[in-house]
Amino acid sequence: MSNAEVLGRFVWHELLTTDTAAAAAFYPKVLPWRTAPSSMPGYTIWMAGQTQIGGLMALPAEAGATPPHWLVYVGTPNVDATCSQAQGLGARIVKAPADIPNVGRFAVLTDPQGATFALFTPGAGPPPGAPPAQGGFSWHELATTDVAAALRFYGQLFGWTKGPGHDMGAMGVYQIFQHGGDQVGGIVNVQGPSTAPSWLSYVNVAEASRAVAAAKAGGGRLLHGPMEVPGGSWIAMMMDPQGGAFAVQEAPRAASQKPAAALKTAAAAKPPAAPKPATAPATPAAAKPATPAATVAKVAVAAKVAKVVVAAKVAKTARKAAKKAKKAARKVRRAGRKVARKVRRAGRKTARKAARPGVRRAARKAARKTARRVRRSARGAARGVRRAARRVRRAARRRR
Repeated sequence: MSNAEVLGRFVWHELLTTDTAAAAAFYPKVLPWRTAPSSMPGYTIWMAGQTQIGGLMALPAEAGATPPHWLVYVGTPNVDATCSQAQGLGARIVKAPADIPNVGRFAVLTDPQGATFALFTPGAGPPPGAPPAQGGFSWHELATTDVAAALRFYGQLFGWTKGPGHDMGAMGVYQIFQHGGDQVGGIVNVQGPSTAPSWLSYVNVAEASRAVAAAKAGGGRLLHGPMEVPGGSWIAMMMDPQGGAFAVQEAPRAASQKPAAALKTAAAAKPPAAPKPATAPATPAAAKPATPAATVAKVAVAAKVAKVVVAAKVAKTARKAAKKAKKAARKVRRAGRKVARKVRRAGRKTARKAARPGVRRAARKAARKTARRVRRSARGAARGVRRAARRVRRAARRRR
């Protein structure tokens, strides 16, 4: 593939993390990957079959508090010229253009809205292998603060064109973008003011639910899914044990169906620091066409609404049970006080009838002792009711 043909293609994916050994053990359990050494110390290659698809390295010291994240590399015939163009469009240079001996030239930038990405110009070397059927990256999703502005920026920089846009209500428009006529990704509004703009990449797997189970067993966290999307694909968004966000996509189970990638944004990876690929990135062929994400978003919103409704019903039931328990406790306390008063009155009456002062004193003492026992019994019963109420509330919270 010539340098001219590489423009706008996602050519490399790199994980920067706080524990490279743990990441190297985690991902091959979840994805059809294996690791391979590279010519650069501290840099590991992700392999899908015989194809190099990405790299693994430790977060640089200058990254500061930046959490683990995946960084996407987009191809360009000239890194320096594209950097200058990007700066003119409002981007910021994070890592100035630099050469990787016998590999190529790269740079790291943040787009005008703050999402971090990298540029890469391949050097002279063997052509990349064919993209793997399993383990390759199939979809790329940008969460940003301005969908229209992001589409203009990347369109001018890489020639990406506007595809279908789908209104997802309060979540905004999910905007598909195309490269060479193929739908390769989507752009969506960030969900919540505390979420930073970022890229999320999806990996093809044989079975999404199996990947989710392996991720959970390995200490990862499920963010969303697995769920079926239009066209028959299944998707799930996850986070590795160190905090790097990624997603998986399972192809339609019916061979006659066309693959679909109606994808919904997940937890955003944070802005990355300056990385380096250790070997020539493998440039995949054009990503498979994807169907829009409107239906997926509606399903996700409906699921969240249903969850909220169920939680509200559980909470209401718990509140009613607690209220009844409190009412029962009050009744028990009142009954205990009433009995104690009756016992005291009976004791005083008996004492008054007694002929001798000593008998009266003994009667009063017995009455007081009996009254104390009754009060203690009433308090104990009330405590038991309160404990039962607390157990009901705890059970309700666990159900939520």
